[in-house]
Amino acid sequence: MTAVAPIVAALVACGTPTEKRPPDTTHLTGATSRAPADWRRGATCYEVFVRSFHDSDGDGVGDLRGLTQKLDYINDGNPATDRDLGARCMWLMPVVESPSYHGYDATDYYRVDPEYGTNADFKAFAAAAHARGIAVLVDMVLNHVSNQHPFFRDASSGPGSAHRGWFRWSPSLPAEKGPWGQDVWHRSSALAEYYYGVFWVGMPDLNYDTPAVRDEAKKIATFWLGEMGADGFRLDAVPYLVEEGSRQIGTPGTHAFLREYAAHVRAVAPNAFTVGEVWDGIDRMLPYYPDQLESYFAFDLADSLVGAVRGGSAAWLLARVQRFQREVPSGRWSTFLRNHDQTRTLTAVGGKSVATSPEAVARAKLGVTMLLTLPGLPFIYYGEEIGMTGDKPDERLRTPMQWDASPNAGFTRGTPWESLQPDWATTNVAAQEGDTASLLALHRTLIRLRTSNAALAGGGFAPLWTSDPGTAAYLRRDGDRAVLVIANLRTTAASGVALSSHDAVLAPGTYSAAGLLGGRAGASLSVGANGRITSYVPLGSVPPLTARLFELSRVQ
Repeated sequence: MTAVAPIVAALVACGTPTEKRPPDTTHLTGATSRAPADWRRGATCYEVFVRSFHDSDGDGVGDLRGLTQKLDYINDGNPATDRDLGARCMWLMPVVESPSYHGYDATDYYRVDPEYGTNADFKAFAAAAHARGIAVLVDMVLNHVSNQHPFFRDASSGPGSAHRGWFRWSPSLPAEKGPWGQDVWHRSSALAEYYYGVFWVGMPDLNYDTPAVRDEAKKIATFWLGEMGADGFRLDAVPYLVEEGSRQIGTPGTHAFLREYAAHVRAVAPNAFTVGEVWDGIDRMLPYYPDQLESYFAFDLADSLVGAVRGGSAAWLLARVQRFQREVPSGRWSTFLRNHDQTRTLTAVGGKSVATSPEAVARAKLGVTMLLTLPGLPFIYYGEEIGMTGDKPDERLRTPMQWDASPNAGFTRGTPWESLQPDWATTNVAAQEGDTASLLALHRTLIRLRTSNAALAGGGFAPLWTSDPGTAAYLRRDGDRAVLVIANLRTTAASGVALSSHDAVLAPGTYSAAGLLGGRAGASLSVGANGRITSYVPLGSVPPLTARLFELSRVQ
């Protein structure tokens, strides 16, 4: 959802910025004005909070030039190297001008927040990302603006103002409450009236019944796709766009506007990608298909993934994945473990730090292994790849990136806008660089494997029955290529686990099982004429909290 909760977001004070030098990108070739049109297949996306990623000028606030300087960490543009993550997509949390640290309440949609740099800095960043084959998605907040936005200030001047109809007003306080029982009508500081804002008094909702509001939303999209070089949008809080009577969520008017908006985006940039935030289960997501946004985040799968590695059973998770595959168009749903609004994975599974919580690290490794071997377009929140910790309040979920053990973790030469997590000196990128058993190494390996392996990149999905309820197994298949995933979710070894399928999942024949991720080969598999797997025991034992991947190849 938005970076909300009813909080007062203070503007972070900064020192006078020094001259910023753009990073050297002369070693790159093949720079393009757009990301490759086919970037999605097998891709992994990386979510970044610019304020917390890297500060180029020492004012304590991350900025676009700092992010550009760190692009080689995300993807260096060279498939032959293995020191980058290999992500082919980046989602930037809001970068437009805003009075709040998080940026989810815009005052100018056409201007980069000065704390992050300039519009020219964004264009240089986008060009450098495209040169590395990275698509750039920007957070687009359409439901509301800041109460400091010029249009809202104008609307607050009286009934005759030019932007009066851009917001919802009431002469008296309605009894209406919000979806979670909160106050949604707020008294104007300028008028003896009330305005509607579902999230917070500082975020008045836009009124999409007004044609000029819809036109402005499309104009903003055109600007970012055309002038700024973005490749698409993550759209915040889309169920709340249009209210109809007492209904506030997922109204027919919301769906109608999303169709209108998505059609406009496709007309401006046919290959643009849009992913929406519908923080709910699959039943509430289905009405947003097939003709609205390109994709939506699968929040119930994220909860199920974390629940599986924390609780030791993946039955609910695999059933949900199977339903997504059945009900949602292929490739049009987006998976993740945690995002900027949620307790970080290592904390959620009981860890205090990478150095002191080996069991939690093992659970986090299981979680990302399943995330990156399941269907969907996966997103990884910055810092998850090194096991950063964090819990509410929101600022503590978005702390500066931990690059090394130098002062301020290599994030800034100044004082960080938010204090670092306590474990920054031991949990950082530099500490894991040379460790082949680290979380960082696992992320790099899995992201590359997903990109290069056709079955993982876009293959079908088939859950398998296991003789041990604490062990999960599933198959990904693309033509004659298949990958078998086995995950022991228990804290004890799983011995002699047999796998079976209810349906035909492979062509008849004998298959060799080559270990991926450095694992040893498994026993060969025989598939009968019915195409089913029956009582297959690939390994004698699977260690506790460990996943094994096998590539299955038919040999006869």
